[in-house]
Amino acid sequence: MSTDLQAPPVLSTPAEHIFEDPTPSSALGTEHRPHRSDDELFRVYEIARTAAEIQSRNWSRVALQFPDAMLADAPWVVGALSRELEKLEDAEQGEREVGTSGDAQQKQKQTKRLYILADTSYSACCVDEIAAEHADADAVVHYGRACLSPTARLPVLHVFTSQELDHDAVAESFAQEFSEKGTKVIIMADVMFQEHVAPICALLKAQGYTHVAATDIIHDPSSTIPNRSLLSLDPASEGKHDYDLHDYHLFHISTPPTSLLLTLSSRLASLRIYPTPSSPYTATASLPDPSATPSMLRRRYALVLRLATASIIGILVNTLSVKNYMSTISTLREQIAAAGKKSYTIVVGKLNAAKLANFAEIDGWVVVGCWESGLVDQDGLFKPVITPFELGLALQSDESRIWTGEWWGGIEGVKSETNPVTESAEPQRAAEEDILEDVEGGISDEESEPPVFDLRTGKLVSNSRPMRVAVRSSPSTTNRTQSNGNTAATTRADGSAIVKRGTGEIALVNGVASPGAEFLRSKRMWQGLGSDFNPGEDETSTVVEEGRSGVARGYTVGEEQTRS
Repeated sequence: MSTDLQAPPVLSTPAEHIFEDPTPSSALGTEHRPHRSDDELFRVYEIARTAAEIQSRNWSRVALQFPDAMLADAPWVVGALSRELEKLEDAEQGEREVGTSGDAQQKQKQTKRLYILADTSYSACCVDEIAAEHADADAVVHYGRACLSPTARLPVLHVFTSQELDHDAVAESFAQEFSEKGTKVIIMADVMFQEHVAPICALLKAQGYTHVAATDIIHDPSSTIPNRSLLSLDPASEGKHDYDLHDYHLFHISTPPTSLLLTLSSRLASLRIYPTPSSPYTATASLPDPSATPSMLRRRYALVLRLATASIIGILVNTLSVKNYMSTISTLREQIAAAGKKSYTIVVGKLNAAKLANFAEIDGWVVVGCWESGLVDQDGLFKPVITPFELGLALQSDESRIWTGEWWGGIEGVKSETNPVTESAEPQRAAEEDILEDVEGGISDEESEPPVFDLRTGKLVSNSRPMRVAVRSSPSTTNRTQSNGNTAATTRADGSAIVKRGTGEIALVNGVASPGAEFLRSKRMWQGLGSDFNPGEDETSTVVEEGRSGVARGYTVGEEQTRS
């Protein structure tokens, strides 16, 4: 007897409850891309130089990484680069002595393989070594703007692309911003326009400006101006990257990333921006206002205060290619554990609000990434996301936390403590010392710690240090525990007793305190299949009903398949 289904089973989220990701897309629409000739594309993507580098370094498998705005040109770049490599190979074959057969020559020509990385795992400014290793690549050619963070495994060739720029228009805009010829100004440009910095500086000096300094690209994000060195600024400062630039203004060509504005806001006197709308590969967002950086920093400090009272902090890994990212994760774990807080390490790839919303128990995030991707836009996010530098401020006490206006977004500068400890050893040792220090009429170190207040609401936060409370309930620190109602009497070998509150206990996973498990047990509305099962009650098992089976063109339901 067949069973008629009156309505489809509820196996998915209703349409009105579907989550819409508020994270904006970074893709550049094709309607904003002008048509470019083959000769122009050959110059923009520096095909000749790229092919010469690949041939000279003898790379046989090369991954080509494009940002979203350049993906439309990727097939053309592969074709042009392949033809250029064949020309170089033919030229080298002609210079070699005759000693190999034609088949061997043809086989040698086919060893160069090019792969397009159409979707990067993390930020487009970082080199995606993970995707390149999937293609077993020998090296990566990174196109477009880059953060220039040092990589961990593969060699990288950066092709910033060659962009056109009207030098006279830039000089005219510079004269409008700085009318005094003796003003100290540093000329800086996005890496895609770096080739124009030196000619523009020469043009300005010819117009009478006497204190104009040019910048050059270096691979050092931790320098005073990230990834830049200053030319002819001070002969005594040659070879150093820690200049004192408080008397200098910055004139930046092309729209800079917001992280650069925040970084340089406390290092230079002021920042001026010259937009470059002629480039189809720059961001289409509105021009940032450098004068708004103080208000942006105040908002960042508000996020720091929110993390100061957090009990569970998520370490959000936003790169697997930047050098020393593993040691940074270990250091952050040590710092969070030393503060009595719990940390969980999460790797989610490209960040968006939908992914982070899956971890409701985490009170805030700290990003492990490059100095650009460390600044995450908070629009649409339910929990604050800060940088390792900001986390260092958040973990300090209210008395020692001083906001100087300095800011940094990368993992550079994150240093381990003088006597680093593991994530669980420090809270465990601190709790054991607190228990052993208990004397008649005395108080422990934990009880003498000042209370934690949320400076935004003024309310007391009792669970800001869950790990220091959790270890006092751990079986490893006691010999015998007797539970009675809401209190438990813990007896040690010396006969003394400590009375503690049961509300301070946190769920243990394999003997280790887990605030995440406690959140799952007490606060989550849905705790998984079988969450309504009570082991103390004798309930009969529910009969398992057989559902649909077969292929899509002809399902069978229930008993139909046994009768057919």
